[in-house]
Amino acid sequence: MTERELDAAGVTDPALREAYRHCRRLNARHGRTYFLATRLLPVERRPAVHALYGFARWADDIVDALGTGPDTARRDAELAALERELEKGLRDGESAEPVVRALADTARRYRIDHAHFADFMTAMRSDLVVTDYADYAALRRYMHGSAAVIGLQMLPVLGTVADRETAAPH
Repeated sequence: MTERELDAAGVTDPALREAYRHCRRLNARHGRTYFLATRLLPVERRPAVHALYGFARWADDIVDALGTGPDTARRDAELAALERELEKGLRDGESAEPVVRALADTARRYRIDHAHFADFMTAMRSDLVVTDYADYAALRRYMHGSAAVIGLQMLPVLGTVADRETAAPH
């Protein structure tokens, strides 16, 4: 994270600045195209995008770890631990985990509905065990949690020409 981006975003706390830098490094390492696209955003919004990306990447990496059987139980335990840390971070605004610390700050600054994070975690947990969907409604619920909520999290960060409630369904 550049000093310019953090200053523009109004992030002054040294530990929080380092948490956002950590998220930026994750984005640069794992989401090269996404990282480059982030450079096109207004400078003050970039830290929030890196925080959202960092959290989604972390959860997705847990789910996508290779292996089956007992390994699924380990990944489920890791997701549960991440979810507990997320809930605590969103509630208290603090976390020992830099990604959660930056995410909690972003959620507070942009008034991101915490339900979007809960829906995302539900979809991540289902990725561990679900191999097909009984009907289109079940698939839509999964798509909401695995993809649509990412857009809903980004909506307040990127901004809209209409109010948030009008833009969200689209």
